[in-house]
Amino acid sequence: MLTKLLEFYNVKWCKESLNSSESMPLGGGDVGLNVWVEDYDILFYISRSGTIDENGQMLKLGRCRLRLNPNPFKQASEFVQELVLSQGIINITVRDYNNSLVKIKLWVEINQPIIHVDIDSESDLTVEAIFEAWRNSPRLVVDRDPCSTLIDYPGEVYTYEDIIDFDQDGVLFYHQNDNSKLMFDKEVRLQQLDNYRNEIYNPTQNLVFGGYLFGSGMSESEIVKDTYQGVPFIGWSLKSKAPTKKCNIDVHLHTSCVPNIEGWKAELQKVIEQNKDKKGSWAFHQNWWSEFWGLSHIIINPNEVNSEDPAWQVGRNYQLFRFMLACNAYGKEPTKFNGGLFTFDPVYVNEKYLSETPDFRRWGGGTYTAQNQRLVYWPMLKSGDFEMMKPQFDFYLRALETAELRTRVYWGHEGCSFTEQLNHTGLPTSREYGWNRPQDLDPGVEDNDFVNYEYVHQLDFAFMILQNYQYSGQDISTYMAFIESAVRFFDEHYQYQHLQQTGKKLDENGHLVIYPSTAVETFKNAKNPSDVISGLIAVIKLMLELPEELASAGKKKEWLEIINRIPPISYEEKEGKRTIAPAESWSYVRNVEIPQLYPLFPFRIYGMGRPDLQTALNTWRVSVYHNQHKGYVSWHQGNIFTALLGLTEEAAEFAIKKLADGPHRFPAFWGPGHDWTPDHNWGGTGMIGLQEMLMQTNGKSIYLLPAWPDNWDVDFKLHAPFKTMIKGRYQNGKLEMIEVSPKERLKDIVNMKE
Repeated sequence: MLTKLLEFYNVKWCKESLNSSESMPLGGGDVGLNVWVEDYDILFYISRSGTIDENGQMLKLGRCRLRLNPNPFKQASEFVQELVLSQGIINITVRDYNNSLVKIKLWVEINQPIIHVDIDSESDLTVEAIFEAWRNSPRLVVDRDPCSTLIDYPGEVYTYEDIIDFDQDGVLFYHQNDNSKLMFDKEVRLQQLDNYRNEIYNPTQNLVFGGYLFGSGMSESEIVKDTYQGVPFIGWSLKSKAPTKKCNIDVHLHTSCVPNIEGWKAELQKVIEQNKDKKGSWAFHQNWWSEFWGLSHIIINPNEVNSEDPAWQVGRNYQLFRFMLACNAYGKEPTKFNGGLFTFDPVYVNEKYLSETPDFRRWGGGTYTAQNQRLVYWPMLKSGDFEMMKPQFDFYLRALETAELRTRVYWGHEGCSFTEQLNHTGLPTSREYGWNRPQDLDPGVEDNDFVNYEYVHQLDFAFMILQNYQYSGQDISTYMAFIESAVRFFDEHYQYQHLQQTGKKLDENGHLVIYPSTAVETFKNAKNPSDVISGLIAVIKLMLELPEELASAGKKKEWLEIINRIPPISYEEKEGKRTIAPAESWSYVRNVEIPQLYPLFPFRIYGMGRPDLQTALNTWRVSVYHNQHKGYVSWHQGNIFTALLGLTEEAAEFAIKKLADGPHRFPAFWGPGHDWTPDHNWGGTGMIGLQEMLMQTNGKSIYLLPAWPDNWDVDFKLHAPFKTMIKGRYQNGKLEMIEVSPKERLKDIVNMKE
């Protein structure tokens, strides 16, 4: 039944696209494509996780153009481009004026980075495949958003060229990072860590990424030069040696760190030789997508397929965005909040970027904004996509030594100090650290008024890992070092800070004094911010619940001592009502977040079935400091807060704003919002809010439909803590069917509609 329901969500276009902004996403493993048909040609961009250049830019690997002769698209009597969700493929079918049918199937393997284009025609065709590249000589980076860590860097910055050429009957292409030009060296020197460079994680040294394009019965043709959307490119063309009814075009990708290019080429050749079982790969591909869709779904108004219905759009776009997330299930790097693998020509996001290349995105490709990144990954718990969370968890684990090194060098104590704006090494991005920072500024603190003193999101991710364990039961022993270090930093750092300021480690009540600090980016110069306090409480409480094999009695004794040093959350009266204060005190408001509700989400000190939900409700209603704090674009979390507060009408309004069709042809290409297009933390917040409308948990209790509109029918399957799966159907105002696994958890279900 699910496959049938998913068919209604397939995206189907019956005319060509105007440009790359009207592309469809496709991918698998850690490879993403933007696919579209324009001016009778099939085109696709190729992106892959971890393709970070010398400057910290995430580079696309190139663009492929497929051209058929005679061209069936020119006088087509029938044209369909369809994303088939259940199979993870794009089918393009075209019938020409002679009634001859051509079928093109595009798919990306899950467990190895191979792109397939399978062409099947009723009449003979000559097929041309052109690999198009725009990085053919050093290019001065004028707008440094794609390498945002180098904004304000006083020297010139260049994007360096790729190497591309015909090789036998294919096209070989790659980017080899020049170790003498790495941003890493500049940043380590700036951040006063030159003596420790060998201890700092550096994923760009010796990095080579690229691949090989070839096709059955094809050989070298010509090199062409042209321009696409204002950007010059060179194309290397392969053509069929003879007309054919069938043609298979493959792109093998390879990324590795090697001391010389010959080593990389040998590895690529080995990959090509070992991966020739296409039939087995296709079977694996189909099975993987079948299992993926079987994990979870939310399908709204399934009996009334109506693409104009806002509620139906919400359900469809939830599924489309989950598909996009799955395309980087096994990435070396986490899915980027500002476009993931699916950015397109930037002029179609903002026309002022006419001269920028397809590599352009705001906030950088190798930059990870923790506040935004977390919103991409939180929904994966309830959707049961536990394996997909690994790239984000591994990011912090790989860089743990770097973050602990910072703390020891700058302050002489233990614990990791992961800042809000990070690059792929785990260091703060140097734009925020400050290329022209005051000499007397604490060397461990960023020279940026938005993010200085912001470390709370290492608690966010520690809590997420612990929640992953609670939901899935998967082994998290590998990540315990990060979790412990994330907590230890706050305990040791603020004892250290208070000792420097007053000669005492703790206040008169034996509590930490968390100052100077910040309540996310918004309440500045804060003392004892509520987001940090609730994060520490939430993380340590789950640490104390861990079994002996993950946490010894001695460790738990230490953690109990820490939790007893955490100061209480502060409250304030607004309009005669008790509300959660952003902090005990602060000097000014800088941004538009609502940290006073972080005790609600993500840290769940408040919530359904927990004490004093009214205080959190009051906070939402009367204690928000700016109208823009209740926005819905991008990372704004009003949809999550209202769902958790049981405000059904508001939550539904937010859900529609969040998950309605975006401004581009593909419905789940939202943005740019505060970030870029497609905006992945826009989609992530939309998913979280919708899940919370359907299901919330507290301990063993599972609350169904706590903020679900009476007039939205829904078929759903979600995951809950303690390895629990809930499948249900709400129809005509009643919960008609429910399945729970394991069955003994049925007693823990609370139907909020009864």
